[in-house]
Amino acid sequence: MTLRPLRIVLLGCAVVAGIPPGASSVPVRYKEGLTHGFLILSTTDGSPIAEGDLTEIAQGNRVTARLIYRFKDGSVQEETTVFSQRRSFSLISYHLIQKGSTFPHPTELSVETSSGQVNVRYRDDKGNEKTESERMKLPPDLANGLVLTLLKNVRPGEAVPQLSMLVATPKPRIVKLSLTLQGKEPFTLVGASREALHYVIKVDIGGLAGLVAPLLGKQPPDSHIWIIGGDAPTFVKSETLSYLGGPMWRTELVAPVWPKADTEPKNNSKGSH
Repeated sequence: MTLRPLRIVLLGCAVVAGIPPGASSVPVRYKEGLTHGFLILSTTDGSPIAEGDLTEIAQGNRVTARLIYRFKDGSVQEETTVFSQRRSFSLISYHLIQKGSTFPHPTELSVETSSGQVNVRYRDDKGNEKTESERMKLPPDLANGLVLTLLKNVRPGEAVPQLSMLVATPKPRIVKLSLTLQGKEPFTLVGASREALHYVIKVDIGGLAGLVAPLLGKQPPDSHIWIIGGDAPTFVKSETLSYLGGPMWRTELVAPVWPKADTEPKNNSKGSH
């Protein structure tokens, strides 16, 4: 028996009485709104490989979040998440595109939770384009593209719920995410001391594949996310798997850099007299 290679994309987190179908068990404490953030994607040693934009637009309780990374080699990773934020967060649709030479197996994954329709388009080891299409019974805690949002709404000291994520292996399948608070870690902001909550995410592949994957070296490594707590929680850093067999990538906030102003006095004389 052979186990098909798992091409798991992790990016990019229970049914409870009173929660609408398709909703997670994380209540909405902080609603998402109009946002435009600037990000840098680096290797874990700090070497930049891509620059990115994160935008969010809210229309009532419906939010569309778009994250796009543009790599130095011309590759692109684009993630679009649509979700509702009434009493609890609920995924509506998810679309991920990874294309270019950075990705050994360019992939496109789309999910519609209302119908359960999941489509995966990818290139195999020979470069042939393949398509997997399936109508699935999706769990109510499906968290593709929502992990950061959900973590911002978990209060320190509360138990972090287990979440589900749909991945392309390349056949679509559901994995479980176990999130734990590792503790607080210090960092500085313009020389001032701050603290961030450090969360660790473990992936449970499940089933026979889950039993065999660690033996074959296919068990995905843990992901890490850092969140500033307080009255306005926000993301500050993450380290997640790029693709199975690939490196870990670090995402951080970045500020615009402006050209230096010309402070040298200008010589307006046209010659000596």
